[in-house]
Amino acid sequence: MTFPGGRSLSALSGRLRMPALRALARLRRFRALLPVACFALGVASFLLVDRQARLAGWLAGGMVLGWVWLLGENLFGRLLQRLFGYRFPPALMRFAVQAVHQETFFFVLPFFAMTTTWLSGQAVFTGVLAGAGLVSIVDPVYFGRLARRRWLYLLFHAFAVFAITLTALPILLELNTRQSYLIAVVATLVFAMPSVWSLLPSQAWYRWVLLLSVLIAFGGGLWLLRIWVPPATLWLTEMAVTPVLNVDRREPIAPMSTVTQTTLRERGLYAYTAIRAPRGLGEDVFHVWHHDGRVIDRIRLHIEGGREAGYRAWTHKRHFPAEAAGRWKVQVITEGGQLIGVLRFTVEAMSGPG
Repeated sequence: MTFPGGRSLSALSGRLRMPALRALARLRRFRALLPVACFALGVASFLLVDRQARLAGWLAGGMVLGWVWLLGENLFGRLLQRLFGYRFPPALMRFAVQAVHQETFFFVLPFFAMTTTWLSGQAVFTGVLAGAGLVSIVDPVYFGRLARRRWLYLLFHAFAVFAITLTALPILLELNTRQSYLIAVVATLVFAMPSVWSLLPSQAWYRWVLLLSVLIAFGGGLWLLRIWVPPATLWLTEMAVTPVLNVDRREPIAPMSTVTQTTLRERGLYAYTAIRAPRGLGEDVFHVWHHDGRVIDRIRLHIEGGREAGYRAWTHKRHFPAEAAGRWKVQVITEGGQLIGVLRFTVEAMSGPG
């Protein structure tokens, strides 16, 4: 086959190979800057979340294309060679997939780092996320250990899909965190399927049953551990516990960390939160009141995204146990069960007769 101008496919493929190799050499020269640039983009996106929907969409699309390429790399390579007599250098394709991983992990890391409640299990998730980003930039580990184990490589990619889905969907489609988390779990199961399949006995008649069982257990585990996963696009800009609230100005007055039982009985207590969310996002959240580790009350609130200082909302609790002294906390939780933040305070014991 020849193209207009009399150039054959083989000649064209020869002309394309050298530019591809030169492009790879140039990219390798500046590869150390890619994680830094992606992290900076993530910080900018976190601060200007309403203006970065398109960038998040491109990254999410890049993850899907990267996964498709990982699964069909040999098939696509043979097809390209058959049609055009040309095959992209393997080093170039490996670098492209690595770049997608670096872009994803370092882009989402600021979102999760800023929304993590560090004195909780969420610190584990964000730590694993940071570790995955580190793996993606250390070639001896990424290519020498990870990429050589295809099942682990695909599982690593599924984790990247999970992270970018949680970050991108509320921005792109204005989905609440419950919807986003459910879609992220399903997407992760789909992307993890090849890894699980490759580890199962190849000749067993019950292979499909095992695959389905493992995926159901994996998905159930992800759902049960959702309180350990920060809601990437929701965070507290202000929180306080106070007996007095200026309702007209929506401001707490004299926030406290220690409250007397007399104050509780006479005034009750306000749990005040200002929650930042992307523009257009509507979300139901709960203030869950705990006393010495026991749930006392669970009060629903509705918030709307778009306000730079956060959507200001509060709950006013007036009824407390007769023995209210001890440690209290108010967990701010999404409808899907993800933790946004925690308010902690102490109620002093009643002093005896003097």
